[in-house]
Amino acid sequence: MPEGDSVLQLSNRLQFMTGREVLKTDLRVPRYATTRFDGAVCERVWPRGKHLFMQFGSLILHTHLKMEGTWAMHLKGDRWRKPGYTARVVLQLEGAPHPRPIEVVGHELGLVEVIRADEYAERMGYLGPDILDEDWDIDEAVRRIESQPETTIGQALLDQQLVAGLGNEYRAEICFLMGLHPRRAVASVDVRAVLELSRRLIWANRNSPIRVTTGVKRAGENSYVFGRYAKPCRRCRTPIEKEFLGGGADLERVIWWCPCCQG
Repeated sequence: MPEGDSVLQLSNRLQFMTGREVLKTDLRVPRYATTRFDGAVCERVWPRGKHLFMQFGSLILHTHLKMEGTWAMHLKGDRWRKPGYTARVVLQLEGAPHPRPIEVVGHELGLVEVIRADEYAERMGYLGPDILDEDWDIDEAVRRIESQPETTIGQALLDQQLVAGLGNEYRAEICFLMGLHPRRAVASVDVRAVLELSRRLIWANRNSPIRVTTGVKRAGENSYVFGRYAKPCRRCRTPIEKEFLGGGADLERVIWWCPCCQG
């Protein structure tokens, strides 16, 4: 599942859509199969946490990549079908100054829905403050997390209703850098310090093609614990451990930690 910085970068790549007219709409989702943006101009493309939005007049296309979603751009007539992948959104836009229209294709999207623009604030109001927002409200994020003192800090960092934009990779690295086991209860954690570090880390990576938390961009050296089960800790050489955190209504996700540095 993508982190907020990946969705921000995707949004940046799709900014060319703004100001272009939609020539043809193909939403391959039964509920919205008859919805058309044809003739409307794309007014805005923006991210919010891990969600992506595109506004066409009074309607907003809301999508989420989930685990396997991707977006691709092609000139009309070029091959874009990917074996084994299902296109769920195909938008044909005017291509000027290029003579051929541009096709924007969303493959394997985990969520596709259309909402009215005047419903946006209410429908998406459940999301916590977006950690990549220029005017990120850290006070509100602290308040939301501290309102759940029995929750583990590992679960809190992934709860998009508390703070939007962080995913499993950042959770692992943030907890390591703070010296916290992901199972530590929120009540015993300096939440503001955790969020200040989280913001610095994801903000530093927001425009980078390679996510780096160690300061080293070489492949295999750009993270401390994420994906490094049984490998030696970069600080103390203790083997990294892993298990699952979650349960009940929460999706269980892998957590990695150093038993020495995050005891």
